[in-house]
Amino acid sequence: MRGSSRLRARPGATAVPGAPPSGTMLYHHLPPSKPVAGKKRVLFVCIGNSCRSQMAEGFARKYGNDCIAAQSAGLSPASIVQDDTHRTMLARGVVLEGQFPKGVELLARDPFDLIVNMSGFALPKMSGPIVEWKVRDPIGLSEEVYEAVADQIERHVMRLILEMRTALGLAR
Repeated sequence: MRGSSRLRARPGATAVPGAPPSGTMLYHHLPPSKPVAGKKRVLFVCIGNSCRSQMAEGFARKYGNDCIAAQSAGLSPASIVQDDTHRTMLARGVVLEGQFPKGVELLARDPFDLIVNMSGFALPKMSGPIVEWKVRDPIGLSEEVYEAVADQIERHVMRLILEMRTALGLAR
């Protein structure tokens, strides 16, 4: 591929109020995230941060909000969260509103209690223990594959939530 990989606004385009800015270079001014009292910080990583990691973040926010402060990122972030991802998650009652693709380099300096890598590739140096989840990338595949991937990620996240609740003394 030729040309720059950075996203640029179209000439004459105006920003939507409240929308995240496009392009990763616009985030360099953000301060590091702060620890959330009583919660474990977990980062979910895939390739484009458009499907698998977004699903994991959505499940963690919906079901584990008492014990997990979830974020997601990608090694090579896409420009949008895939429509199929939104559709698949909505069918499970999980709304991904406010979530958008981010590059892993934006969060590399933040400390995490756990980093979940679903990309299948080595991650850059990051602050926190890394676990690997082997999850198929459903981008461009059938609805059935998306459903199977969402089911697999949901099982992984629910298991993680139980582990985090136990670690925090929240298990009943």
